[in-house]
Amino acid sequence: MNKHTDDNCIFCKLANGQIPTNSIYEDDDFNVILDQEPAAKGHCIILPKTHAANLYELPDDYCSKIMGVAKKCASALKNTLHCDGINVLQNNGDAAGQTVFHLHVHVIPRYDNDSVTITWDKKEAPTAADAEEIKKGF
Repeated sequence: MNKHTDDNCIFCKLANGQIPTNSIYEDDDFNVILDQEPAAKGHCIILPKTHAANLYELPDDYCSKIMGVAKKCASALKNTLHCDGINVLQNNGDAAGQTVFHLHVHVIPRYDNDSVTITWDKKEAPTAADAEEIKKGF
């Protein structure tokens, strides 16, 4: 895959080995490192070695591959840490909580009754008109 990096991006440097990390998996396109501010033991982030600020910019070939890497991470965490569940999370933009503008995917081990909170207030159920409006964007 064609790699483009940004010299000013800390995650490009982490993904490509320019800054030492606690890497737990690496292949030609991704580096998976333990998060330095984890929500839980084993919380890791999948970093593409190519720069894309967000999901909208990530090349399609990386998009199709990143969930396979997430599955490998989830399986490894489940097998070694014996967690009860896994969150796979990816944020795009300030409003969604993105703080580093290099696409990355969080894989967070979860345990029954842990203190990790990834929740939202439920809103009104969508209507058929809502679905029709969104369909136009495809």
